[in-house]
Amino acid sequence: MVKVFGDKTAVNDLSLTARPGTVLALLGPNGAGKTTTIEMCEGFQKPTSGSIRVLGMDPATHPEEVRSRIGVMLQGGGSYNGIRVAEMMHLTAAYNADPHDPDWLISQLGLDGVRKTTYRRLSGGQKQRLSLGIALLGRPELIFLDEPTAGMDAQSRLAVWELIRALRRDGVTVILTTHLMDEAEALADDIVIIDHGKVVAEGTPTDLTTAGGAVRDELHFSTDRDFNADGLGVDVSMNRPLHYRVAAAATPELIRDLAAAAAAQGVLIRSVDVAHRNLEDVFLDITGRELRS
Repeated sequence: MVKVFGDKTAVNDLSLTARPGTVLALLGPNGAGKTTTIEMCEGFQKPTSGSIRVLGMDPATHPEEVRSRIGVMLQGGGSYNGIRVAEMMHLTAAYNADPHDPDWLISQLGLDGVRKTTYRRLSGGQKQRLSLGIALLGRPELIFLDEPTAGMDAQSRLAVWELIRALRRDGVTVILTTHLMDEAEALADDIVIIDHGKVVAEGTPTDLTTAGGAVRDELHFSTDRDFNADGLGVDVSMNRPLHYRVAAAATPELIRDLAAAAAAQGVLIRSVDVAHRNLEDVFLDITGRELRS
């Protein structure tokens, strides 16, 4: 499929398939074309060229039929500011032919304590859980989840992960967009990485993290403050603040030299881990480490 806005090609000859009853994670940097791709699949945008089939139907020509069988979780929430949680869930249930019990779903999502709270007064995580509940009410065969755990605390995030696993066990197909690599690695059966509107890598998490031959053990470590790797003789990159990856095979000599360099700088090494290449490494290797504007 292709989608062009003026002189900008947002989606460029992109092709992907979600297997029934599986979780497909769609990954990519900001501006890569993920949202446009999902909106075309949901029937909210028409492709400039190419074809789309969702549950055997074209969402551009049969949007109502498609939407009656899918669930859509939007990051914006999709609720009215003044409506209460229970009111929104019961109203949404009334639009569906065979909905879940909205009160049961409120309990499953941990929203019992805010049943009478208006949408505008919910926390970010509570709004996300309500949005997920709205998407689930109609018993969808296919559900689109856009950053489903954004703004959630650790407990809420784990609860949503278990709900997604339960959907898969029930045969529901899940298409998930996320910036959390551990979330994609934990939940997805298949992963598609897109950049500049194109598919740049796809496969199972194992396929992607073991591509190119045998997996090489790498050294990862964290510190209490910034560490200067000059003179260590290996390439050291910072994955996130105070967490580093050494692009070299882990050896006793390397660990010895690392400890000596840290001691010389007065830096405390908080943790050392010898790990296989993970999905975050793959993603950054493919899409680059520089910030996008």
